[in-house]
Amino acid sequence: MRLLLIFITFILATANSFAQSYEELIEKSYDFLDKKDLVSAEESLRSAMRKEPGNPMNYALLTNLGSIQRRQGKLEDALLSYTAALSGRPNNPTILENRASLYSEMGETEKALNDYNALLIVEPTNEEALYCRGLIYIQKKNYIWAEQDFDKILEMNEKSVRARLGHAILEKMRGNYDESEKIFNYLISQMPRDWLLYEGRADVYFMMGKNARAMADINKVFTESTPSASLYVLRGKVKLAQYEKESAAKDFLKAQEMGYDQTVIDELMKMTK
Repeated sequence: MRLLLIFITFILATANSFAQSYEELIEKSYDFLDKKDLVSAEESLRSAMRKEPGNPMNYALLTNLGSIQRRQGKLEDALLSYTAALSGRPNNPTILENRASLYSEMGETEKALNDYNALLIVEPTNEEALYCRGLIYIQKKNYIWAEQDFDKILEMNEKSVRARLGHAILEKMRGNYDESEKIFNYLISQMPRDWLLYEGRADVYFMMGKNARAMADINKVFTESTPSASLYVLRGKVKLAQYEKESAAKDFLKAQEMGYDQTVIDELMKMTK
């Protein structure tokens, strides 16, 4: 009986989608998004494209579909949607940026870099793309190119927070901890409730061996906000440095529960034995 009811519900929903126009189905997807019903929003967009598969605006629907799938954690499906959207609009900055950031999330840094490069050919002054490409260059230890991207942002917008944050991360990776700390101090003075900045500065303090200061910043984030998996890892590292192995292990395991890289956690856990 239950299977029959599910089948009948599916048939009725499908019939209803065919009764609605292309525009109505798109509008319905927005209504579902407002209600945070991502599954129904996704199906509404699919129904719209099935109704008019040759509609030239389907590239926009595919882009929205990819973002909805990404919010559901369906990263491979999102990648397919963004790629299909780009087949119709290969130089669209929004789609290129969406796919580039998705590639970064999936750990595909080379493909992300290719998309950011393509985007910056179309829009050379896109600050978000310059910032994200700069971060990828840092990952690849190409510090000079990263610096050039952050400097270019500051040339266009001397008040850019992202560019200064990029420089703070860059100087930390170069081992210039004092300079990195100065930049983080400035950013925190301007945005005292941006908790990611405290996490960034705490990491610098840890690298400098200033564990008490690192823990002060970490504790502030734990008190005022919702800590990330990376913050649990950082707190665990500080605790390890303070010979609190048992407590450090608990933080590493919590980060693992939150989806942190298993390989990294395994290596850290060896240090708590």
